[in-house]
Amino acid sequence: MSRRPPGKPRLPGLPPDRLTGEQRAVYDAIAKGRRAEGPQLFPLTEEDGRLRGPFNAMLLSPPVGGALQALGSALRYESDLTARERELAILVVAAHWGSAFEWEAHVAVGRHVGLTDAEIEAIRTGEPVPLDDEREAAVVAWVRELTSRWDVDDEAYARAEAVLGLRRAYELSVLVGYYSTLALQLRVFAGERPPAAG
Repeated sequence: MSRRPPGKPRLPGLPPDRLTGEQRAVYDAIAKGRRAEGPQLFPLTEEDGRLRGPFNAMLLSPPVGGALQALGSALRYESDLTARERELAILVVAAHWGSAFEWEAHVAVGRHVGLTDAEIEAIRTGEPVPLDDEREAAVVAWVRELTSRWDVDDEAYARAEAVLGLRRAYELSVLVGYYSTLALQLRVFAGERPPAAG
């Protein structure tokens, strides 16, 4: 079985000047849309304009990639989650998958929205996260259960409904699926490899 070196992408970055009209619309939604507004905590493009991370592969199928990037934008800018809740959840997913791009990008965003080094390190290692906020603790518990079991039991569901509300629980469930999809894209197309066990 042929194995490629860790970190070597299968899909080279697609140059912006060679994109079709459909691809350009997806590119612009990512590189010039809401993600590009405000402080740039992690670069969306390389110096030559090629999309970084999971975004490059979205150009392969503009209808699917466009819908996927729109879902990510809705989760980031239109959900009922606070910025801290969202970033706690994303980092739990990134830690689960061992996704270096997701981890580095969202550690930067997480610090910007007030996550502490102790909170970030506890997520990385899988330890209890030192959170005083009941809803933030419920977010971490919900996402950890989803990523470890790909399901939740009745007790976890009732706890999430009581503390988070069903809208936030739903948005978190979608967030887990979205960032898991990105982690898989990073493995398949960008050559990302999870850290070695042990």
